[in-house]
Amino acid sequence: MGLFSGKKRNRAEEAERTDRRDERRLAESDESDGSDESAESDERVEELLEQDDAAPQQAVPDRPEVDSAQPPRGEHLEDGPYGEADAPEEDRIDLGGLQVPTIDGLELRMEVDQRSGSVTGANLVLGGSSLQVQAFAAPKSRGLWEDVRHSLRDSVVTQGGTAETRTGAFGTELITRLPVKRADGRTGYRPARFIGVDGSRWFLRAILTGKALGDPEQSRRFETLVSRLVVVRGSGAMAPQELIPLHLPGERPGLDQIRSGPLDPLARGPEITQIG
Repeated sequence: MGLFSGKKRNRAEEAERTDRRDERRLAESDESDGSDESAESDERVEELLEQDDAAPQQAVPDRPEVDSAQPPRGEHLEDGPYGEADAPEEDRIDLGGLQVPTIDGLELRMEVDQRSGSVTGANLVLGGSSLQVQAFAAPKSRGLWEDVRHSLRDSVVTQGGTAETRTGAFGTELITRLPVKRADGRTGYRPARFIGVDGSRWFLRAILTGKALGDPEQSRRFETLVSRLVVVRGSGAMAPQELIPLHLPGERPGLDQIRSGPLDPLARGPEITQIG
């Protein structure tokens, strides 16, 4: 212990002598150079501090850009879904809060609440597949899809199903398999693809079920349809997540109008979360 203690004292004395020499050099430098060098040194320190402060601010915008980056928009897609003010001229079916492009072979099934008689959604049926669409009011400050997607995923998993996110034509999508009871009593799984699009003060949710889930060509056809939809938000005050009102369309040649019951959670894409 004595040996180590002696070494420590020697090191301390040497460090003290070095500090005294440094202090004398600094004093001599201050006397010879005056305040100019001191001011220049202060400016360099302030410059370094400003650089340190600026570095995080420059890095912050880069992170959201990476997180929100989406794949290039497919050539089969239009620029929508649109808000009413941005929609190009096209012949559409007027459903009030939604306008649907007229497509050969389209079958439109309107979802109606039997108790209130109000239209709660629309199903667009093509080639044995169905796209259920609904539009909701959203706040100006942020979109709804991220919160809705998390709630949907949690609900599906709680019910014994599976849910996974993936990058799709309109950004992050949710692919689910919800358990259902078959006629023979066994448990089956109904797959569905949830698409969400955040617009200007509105949110569009689309649920694709049927053959298109396993047919890329049919899937692209429905993606094109989604990109041509128009959401009519209106200028009136609406609470966030409130369903934008729909109504039945007028008579249109070649359009099979079917008034059906309320949204079935299992029949046409699981309605897991009540929005609005």
